[in-house]
Amino acid sequence: MSSPGRTSVLGNQALDLARRKFLAGDRLDMQKLAAELGVDRSTLFRWVGNRDQLLATILSALAEPTRQAALAATTRTGAARIADVTGTFAQALIDAPYFRTFLRREPERALRLLTTKDSSVQHEIVAAIERLVQQELDRGHLIHPMSAHDLAYLIVRIGESFIYADLITGEDPDATKAALAVAALLGDPAYTPKGTSV
Repeated sequence: MSSPGRTSVLGNQALDLARRKFLAGDRLDMQKLAAELGVDRSTLFRWVGNRDQLLATILSALAEPTRQAALAATTRTGAARIADVTGTFAQALIDAPYFRTFLRREPERALRLLTTKDSSVQHEIVAAIERLVQQELDRGHLIHPMSAHDLAYLIVRIGESFIYADLITGEDPDATKAALAVAALLGDPAYTPKGTSV
C-alpha cells in the first residue's frame, strides 16, 4: 500500500502528464493515461478524480499564471487596470492553440467546466478578480455602488461572453470588446484598450 507522501508524488506525476497532453492538444483519455502511468483507472481516479475534475484542475492551473501575466502587463489603475487585465487574459485564451482545440473538440464540456458553478474554475477566477477589484477600491482608484464580489462576477461573465462568443453566438471571440465592456461597467467610458490609439 502506498504512503500518503508517495501517493501525492504519483498524483503530481499524473497531473503533470495530463497537463502536458492537454497543452499538446491531445484529448485526455483516462484509460490511456492510466496505462501510460502503469496503473488501473481506479488508482488514477484516487489520484486525480474523474475526467472532469482532472480537466478543471488543469484549467485552473493554467489560468492563474495567465492572469498573473495579464496583471503584470499593465501599469494603469482603477477601471483601466481591471479592463486591461480582462482584455489581456481574454486575448491569451483566444490565442492559445491548445485551449481553442479543447473548445472545438468538446464545446459543451468546456463551457460547463469553465462557465458554471458545477466546476471550481469559474469560482477561482471570480475570486481572483474580486481581489483585484477590492484592491482598486481600497486604494481609492475605483468607486462603484456594487460590491467587489458582484462586480467580479459580472466582469468574469463579460469576459466569458467574448472569449467563448464563437460557441455561444457564432460570432468571433474579441478580447478588445471584453475590455471595453468592463471599462464601461466600471464607469470609464473614455477607456482605450492597450495597443490602440485614442
